Amino acid sequence: MRKIASTAEVQGVLGVVAHPDDESFGIGAVLAWLHRRGIPASVLVFTRGEASTLGAAGKPHQLGARRADELACASRILGLSRYVLHSYPDGHLEQVPLDERVQKIAEAGEADVLLAFDETGITGHLDHIAATEAAGVFAVSHGVPLYLWTLPEEVVATLNARFDASFRGRPAHEITITLDVLQERQCQWEAIQCHQSQAGALNIVRARLELLGSREYLIERYRGGHKHRLFR
Repeated sequence: MRKIASTAEVQGVLGVVAHPDDESFGIGAVLAWLHRRGIPASVLVFTRGEASTLGAAGKPHQLGARRADELACASRILGLSRYVLHSYPDGHLEQVPLDERVQKIAEAGEADVLLAFDETGITGHLDHIAATEAAGVFAVSHGVPLYLWTLPEEVVATLNARFDASFRGRPAHEITITLDVLQERQCQWEAIQCHQSQAGALNIVRARLELLGSREYLIERYRGGHKHRLFR
């Protein structure tokens, strides 16, 4: 059943993503939505994004350092309570042992709720999928609710046709939460602007936001045993 989300008392939300910019390009509106309601939100980023073909004029370590600065900029705008940035090899996160990825989530601090990309990786990126895999294992083993950011099939179909892209979406019956983010879009866009090394992707990101309008979509993948629920 699809429904509009409402808040519940939680102590913290941890976004688990693969690259600097995922927190803005992807779940940025959701993070801003949490901040506006006084719900502490933080992110764990597994890689520095040094293998990106965008903004790659210098050496990989130089791009990684630049993207770390961009993450810091975006985090301030989104109102994150903190962020944890690791240096696992960009493009090879799935090669990092699963138990190690899960342990890094545990070390990021207590969170009542986890937020990650859909299991499809949204774009099919293996790093996205590996980050979500770790979030899923942690959620089940610790009884923490897990919500996955996703895209509706109709939005994906339009983007793929317009940009010859490979986004992956979900049919309406698989989407469990519809979030009204009208007031958060400007904040998200300002955070996106921090990631100028990835400016070559902004046209497709802008088109996606226009297609989504004032809505973002989530899947309640695991409810967990905690008495508090962020969305209900």
